[in-house]
Amino acid sequence: MRVLLAPDSFKGALSAPAVCQAMEQGIHIALPDAVVDTLPVADGGEGTVECVLRATGGQKVAVSVPDLFGEDMCASYGRLPDGTAVMEVASVLSRQVLGTREPDIFRANSAGVGHMIVHAIECGVKKIVLGLGGSATNDAGIGLLHALGVRLLDFAGRELLPIPLSGLQLAHLDLRGLHPGLADVELRVACDVTNPLCGPYGATAVFGPQKGVTSQQIPVLDEALAQFANVVKEDLGTSILDLPGAGAAGGIGGALAGVLGAPLVSGIDLMLDLCAFDERVRGADLVITGEGQTDQQTVTGKVVLGVARRAKRHGVPVIALSGAVSADATAPLHEQGVTALFSVAHSAVTLAQAIAQTKDDLVIATQEIMRLFVAGVRHS
Repeated sequence: MRVLLAPDSFKGALSAPAVCQAMEQGIHIALPDAVVDTLPVADGGEGTVECVLRATGGQKVAVSVPDLFGEDMCASYGRLPDGTAVMEVASVLSRQVLGTREPDIFRANSAGVGHMIVHAIECGVKKIVLGLGGSATNDAGIGLLHALGVRLLDFAGRELLPIPLSGLQLAHLDLRGLHPGLADVELRVACDVTNPLCGPYGATAVFGPQKGVTSQQIPVLDEALAQFANVVKEDLGTSILDLPGAGAAGGIGGALAGVLGAPLVSGIDLMLDLCAFDERVRGADLVITGEGQTDQQTVTGKVVLGVARRAKRHGVPVIALSGAVSADATAPLHEQGVTALFSVAHSAVTLAQAIAQTKDDLVIATQEIMRLFVAGVRHS
């Protein structure tokens, strides 16, 4: 029997490669002779570069960039064998980068990602894939644009600082200083969400609270994003206000699409293409995927959904193992190709306990799933 493992990380508990390791252990307890192919995946968020490099080869490239608050930090991106650079905003803009420092959404900006792009361009890269998941910013990408050479001007023509609230005073985008190397680069943007830039389903209202934004701050930051969208429309003729995915990474999706013309594509589909998923699923008897929590966000385009859709094309059944499974997600995922979903939790415990025992629970759950699957195959 051949089993393909293609899980996401269980955030806060195990990385995607560690999830694969636990699943493989469970499979071999139940079926020692099984052939297991491990393909840890991500949808553009944290862990994307590691997963793609594991699947394709290549190397990490170290680079010094400013962090969320402009302080120097060491980050890295991936360089694939074909020369493509793979980056994730989480490596520079995530909450983990803050360490013990207090979050400050009005100072946090995306300039570091722009500097990373410049580094790749000046190293001769012609193709860049940028994953947008896992940012702790809400600046509409103006920090990133500024790092690429865009000047932010107010109504009096004065230059603004590349910080979130500058969006309120923004009147024009001066692109004359845009890095010339961008013209020769193919930039693709991997989105793991489809949220628009503003409004009740936009970047600030939906993801702001996860970044420390209070209910009183939401309207102010949302207005700054809306004004940025107005300027993009007036200066460049591009409408990003309701563009699906524009709200990704605090509005970076909107900046890349509206100002640089970069296509926003499904993060998981792009990652599966890079990792040659279609080739590896052919001939598999079963695919096992999973994530920390399967819920309505999964249905909008996360790893489990993307893996299920691809496997369905090849007629391969898919089992999803997750830390928790929301009841309202099961029916939509069944329709998209997930044969069955299971929570790995086997007893009532606290969240902290569940995280601590995730590896053991995964081994047990995978073992039992394989026993059931094999029994079904034998009696079919």
